[in-house]
Amino acid sequence: MIKGGQKTDLQVKHHVQSILISQPKPETEKSPYFDLAKKFNVKLDFYPFIRVEGLSAKDFRKQKIDILNFTAVIFTSRNSVDHFFRICEEMKIKVSQDCKYFCITEAVALYLQKFILYRKRKVFYGADGSTKSLLEVMNKHRDNEKFLFPSSDSQKKDIEEWLKINKCEYATATLYKTVSNDVKEILSGKEYDMIVFFSPSGVRSLFENLPEFQQNGTRIGAFGPTTSAAVEEAGLRLDVKAPAPQAPSMVAALEQYLSELNKK
Repeated sequence: MIKGGQKTDLQVKHHVQSILISQPKPETEKSPYFDLAKKFNVKLDFYPFIRVEGLSAKDFRKQKIDILNFTAVIFTSRNSVDHFFRICEEMKIKVSQDCKYFCITEAVALYLQKFILYRKRKVFYGADGSTKSLLEVMNKHRDNEKFLFPSSDSQKKDIEEWLKINKCEYATATLYKTVSNDVKEILSGKEYDMIVFFSPSGVRSLFENLPEFQQNGTRIGAFGPTTSAAVEEAGLRLDVKAPAPQAPSMVAALEQYLSELNKK
């Protein structure tokens, strides 16, 4: 059970025994999360706070978007890649080989190899994984492309705002939605010293499951600027933030944080 108020000041400052990672458990034992757990003798539990549900082709058709009318597609996650090509398959749409893909990170760009013959000249991605760097790449092509932006029902609006301000031809296609999982049992059954979030939807799920949640001594970690903003907007104290200059991943940020605690 989340009972942060029962911890002493000393425990709050110096002791982390258990961390709840709000994502599915890694499929491979080689995950750096397990190395982290061994190094700091920390118990890690994995439980996704949210799940993604794809819209049916029938529901997508209601948006009256013709995918073949667009010359470029913007991907901000693997989910958007999965559901874009799922819809294409369900609707028997063959995307042109000349289509360009603009991806938020190199990892998302490389994920495209699962669906297309990967050609670097057709696939672009931001330098540092930020929305700003993605928009800088898109800016070089904005006059010549018609952009399709596959997204979820809760997608942040910053990319759409940029497209609008720059008078780009574009459409936003909602292809999937984010739904809160029932996490009452796992949160009520154990006391965690830290909860780590990876999306604003995960933060929302916490309060949908436990409307009376009080942070007290529970530490909070967040990956990504929108997640960090959601944590703070919810009135929670943010203790671990990633990515950061010296901590590009959540594992690196946790390792840095736990190492600092051990010095005290």
